[in-house]
Amino acid sequence: MTLLELKGLKTHFLTRKGEVKAVDGVSFNVAQGEVFGLAGESGCGKTTTALSIMKLVPPPGRIVNGKIIFDGKDLVQTSEDEMRDIRWKKISIVFQGAMNALNPVLTVGKQIAEAILAHEDVTKDEAWKRAEYLLSLVGIGGERAKDYPHQFSGGMRQRVMIAMALACNPKLIIADEPVTALDVIVQRQVLTTIKDLQKKLNLSMILITHDLSVIAQTCDRVAIMYAGKIVEQADVTSIFQRPIHPYTKALIGSFPSIRGSKRSLMSIPGAPPNLLNPPTGCRFHPRCPCSTPICRKEEPMLIEAENGHLVACHLAQ
Repeated sequence: MTLLELKGLKTHFLTRKGEVKAVDGVSFNVAQGEVFGLAGESGCGKTTTALSIMKLVPPPGRIVNGKIIFDGKDLVQTSEDEMRDIRWKKISIVFQGAMNALNPVLTVGKQIAEAILAHEDVTKDEAWKRAEYLLSLVGIGGERAKDYPHQFSGGMRQRVMIAMALACNPKLIIADEPVTALDVIVQRQVLTTIKDLQKKLNLSMILITHDLSVIAQTCDRVAIMYAGKIVEQADVTSIFQRPIHPYTKALIGSFPSIRGSKRSLMSIPGAPPNLLNPPTGCRFHPRCPCSTPICRKEEPMLIEAENGHLVACHLAQ
C-alpha cells in the first residue's frame, strides 16, 4: 500500500541572481512499512525534498509545481493549520546535528513531552511518562528524561531526536543525515536502533544520506539524486549489483569494499552544476566519461530499464 507519492515535485528558490531549481521534477513513492533511501552528493536536493514534504522550505524557497500525496491527501494544497496537525502526528523528521535541533535550556523529557502535548489530548503527567517510555525504547533509560542535551553524547542526542520523532506515533519518519557527525561505532548503534524500531512499529521511513554504506545497511529501495533530479531508482540489491547510470556507478566506485579485492577508488571529476543555470541536456554530462552529443542536447527521461529499475540516461535507452 502506497503511503506517500511525489509527482513531479518542483521546489525553487527565487534569488537576486535568478531562480535556483533545487528540486526539479522529482517523483517517487514510499509504501507502508518501507525504508526508502535518497542519496547523492551534497547540494543535489535531498534535504529540500524532505523539507518540501513537511512544507518547511524556508523563504525564498517555495513549491512551484507537483503533488505530494500523503495518505490520499495532497499536502501541496493543504493550509498551514492543517500541516500543523500533520507534522509530528503523522509525519516527523529527524534533523542532522541533534545538538542544534535540541533546545539547550530544556530537559530532553520536557522537549519530547511538549511535542506530545501539542498534538495529543493527554495530561502533562501522561506526556512525561510517554517521554520516559520513548527514551527507554531508543536505548536510553527513562530516568535520563530530567537531563539536558549537553549531558548526552552525540549518539545519545541522536537517539533523543529519534524518540522525539516517535512521540506522536507517526506513519512516516524522515531521517535527514541522522548519523553523519558520528563515528562509525556509534553510527552502527544508531542505525541498528532505527532499523529495529522501524520493524517493530511497522513505520515508513525516508532516509537521506550521501553515504551509500548507510543505504546498503538500512533501506529497501533507493533513489539517486543529481542536480535536483532523480537519475536512478531501484531496490537496494539492484542498485549495488547492477548500477546503470554512470553517476551511480561512480558513487559506488568511490567507496572501498571490505570484502572484495583491493582496487583503486573512482573519483568524479569537476563539481555539481550551478542550479541557477544548469547544463542543457543531461545535467551530469559535463562530468560523465560516457557522454555523447545527444547527452548535451536532450534531457533523458526517467524510464524503466529493467523490472522496477528506473534510470534517466540516454545510454540505457
